[in-house]
Amino acid sequence: MPPTSLPLADLPSAGHGDLSDPAPQPHPPVGLKGVLLPVAVVLAIGTIFVSVYLAAFHAPRPHDLPVAIVGTAAQAHRLDAALEQAVAGGFEVRPYDDEAAAREALRQREVYAAYLPGRDSAGARLLYAGANGPSVTGTLTSAFAHTAPEGGAPPAAEDILPVSAGDTRGLSVFYAAFGLVLAGYLFGMMTYQVAPTLRLRRRIVSLTLFGALGGVIVALLTGDTGFGALPGSFTGTAVVTALMATAAGGATMAIVKWTGSAGAAIASVVLLILGNATSGGIMPASYLPGWLHPLAGVLPVGAGVRALQGMSYFDNDGLWSGLATLAVWILACGALLYLRDIRGARRAGPRTA
Repeated sequence: MPPTSLPLADLPSAGHGDLSDPAPQPHPPVGLKGVLLPVAVVLAIGTIFVSVYLAAFHAPRPHDLPVAIVGTAAQAHRLDAALEQAVAGGFEVRPYDDEAAAREALRQREVYAAYLPGRDSAGARLLYAGANGPSVTGTLTSAFAHTAPEGGAPPAAEDILPVSAGDTRGLSVFYAAFGLVLAGYLFGMMTYQVAPTLRLRRRIVSLTLFGALGGVIVALLTGDTGFGALPGSFTGTAVVTALMATAAGGATMAIVKWTGSAGAAIASVVLLILGNATSGGIMPASYLPGWLHPLAGVLPVGAGVRALQGMSYFDNDGLWSGLATLAVWILACGALLYLRDIRGARRAGPRTA
């Protein structure tokens, strides 16, 4: 028989950078393993979810949350003692020369409150940013009430950075981030289920398209064209959220490619559980227990959330570091996928046309 001709697009590449992913060989568990394995995996993920979220949020309290005071050293010492009595180890008091400097630090999110003692106890004021969320506001007003003399009124509170009118609870960033990460996780799983033999180059194009469209959609929904929840610019919101979606999708793809059938569980723990719990969308990282705190700055969810918050309210605090972190995640995941492609090519050996 004459050799069958193949379309050019289906011929194997001379190089290894654009090989098709091999079709997965099904090995469904049977018998007792088939009964017990889904139970064990899902219960393990559920246990991790409950444990992480309870550890983070069952009784949240700040740890060295920075606050400012405009006053003398003696006043700073008294404030530190009063706050220590209210929440042991909860606050770090930083002195500032004047009210203008304290306000600027609050706008830059260098501190979460500014205390102005005034000439007498009755004239004390507390400046805070409602954009940090109701949990932080509640913590601050409760703790600073201890600064008032016995029987006296607490300091007069002033919100100098309130949340937008379309986000009265200050949780829109968290919900947007959660939705993006969930979508990225599902994309990373479905791209191998729907198109198991798609070439790497085309899979990367699909990931990029997913991220770009996801960013635009979220920017439309959260901005003035939608719910008016985030006051940041449309372009800025679209770019940050697109990078978040791409990083989440790329991370899931890399985990699945390198760990096989365990990838779905591992990616869900890293991105959906640890990522969202430490994102800072509900309350700042200063509220997290010590073992979770380091994850807030390195996982893509936390980097994106801080960038969105900073762009929307805090004079771009965390924006550039967040963009850099997301870019590193995307590049690292792309490199891991490429290396996995090379590994598959070497195992397959040379091919003849």
